[in-house]
Amino acid sequence: MAGQLPLVVQAHGSWLACTDPIAQAWACDKGTPEPSYRGYDYLGEQLAKRGFITVSLSADGINMVSFDYGDRARLVNEHLRLWQQLASGKGPLARRLPALSRHVDMYRVGTMGHSRGGKGVMWEASDKHSSEVPDGVRIAAVLALVPVKFDDPEGDHSDTLVTHVPVGVVTGSCDGAVHEAGQEYLDDAEWMTHEPAYSVSVQNANHNYCNADWTPPSPSGDDDSTCPRQELTPDTQQGALTAYATAFYERFLKDDKPSKDVLTGKQRLPGVTSKVRIVQPVNGG
Repeated sequence: MAGQLPLVVQAHGSWLACTDPIAQAWACDKGTPEPSYRGYDYLGEQLAKRGFITVSLSADGINMVSFDYGDRARLVNEHLRLWQQLASGKGPLARRLPALSRHVDMYRVGTMGHSRGGKGVMWEASDKHSSEVPDGVRIAAVLALVPVKFDDPEGDHSDTLVTHVPVGVVTGSCDGAVHEAGQEYLDDAEWMTHEPAYSVSVQNANHNYCNADWTPPSPSGDDDSTCPRQELTPDTQQGALTAYATAFYERFLKDDKPSKDVLTGKQRLPGVTSKVRIVQPVNGG
């Protein structure tokens, strides 16, 4: 491997922690850990072909015991700490994975979270919590797929307010879990952010098809669509997400300016109709 490659870290959301739904204790007193983290292989493989290092985290332990979004953020940060050791050529990981040692650019890190994982990566990159990111790591792009937006009743959104990192949000018009809640992340940042923010609402997309493990005919799959007669096929929805995510990371982790056409809607996503929203940075950048 030559040179240093950007890193994209993927985080899934809340789902069964174990393949046996009656499991009560971690680590899986019944069944085995649910492979939710494998549900984004379709995206990770395409990013890898384009020169990104991709890693998908399992949050099954968190799903069994916690609904704290800070826990999801801390999981991401702990993995980034390990990747920073690997990138620097130090520690046991560098010895175990010599092909990656010193070949990861920890100043070009993108994060992606789905559902509750979406809120987790927004939390992790937020202005309020950015000091918790490990030393030597720069979060350069944050993408939230159909993220939840559960804030306290007093309206303090600071835990997920990101104004110093480019943000992308994907929502689906037939989402039976969080509806269009993800749009609120851009509402929080408007008139405040110093980096561009984009959202795309994919018409007739649902919540679960973002993760192939949550998609029928997977044993734990479930179709949550609110418009089953019009819903996109899993392949079409995942293809659209791949096109958008690839453009987002190409633009902000590789400074590939033509990729911006997908983010602005100038270049249409194949096979779908989308509504695009853009929040311009206050500094005009």
